[in-house]
Amino acid sequence: MAKYLISFPSAAMVVPDGEWDVVSRDAHAVIDEAKAAGVYVFAGGIDENVPPALVSADGTVVEGGYPWAPPLDGGFTVLDLPSREEAVAWAARIAKACRCDQELRVVQCDPQS
Repeated sequence: MAKYLISFPSAAMVVPDGEWDVVSRDAHAVIDEAKAAGVYVFAGGIDENVPPALVSADGTVVEGGYPWAPPLDGGFTVLDLPSREEAVAWAARIAKACRCDQELRVVQCDPQS
């Protein structure tokens, strides 16, 4: 089993007015299916109303993330799956529900965590 990160940036999710309730329902239904299948780890979205903070090793805090990196926003799901093929299938289900393509990545978990 491997953990897969399925995600999208906010700009990818273009939903016509009046369809947000349906998209939300569909997305939550896929998450409920993942939970029922026993593959759900966690899911959520970056709260774009709260700015990131860059914290240094000495505890210094600077508002904003890395200045050279693109902003991190959007939604994500982490699933524990036996194969890349199953991860692709789940990503397709999430893409259909969210009405946007999904990025798929393998999460390298620290065996001591």
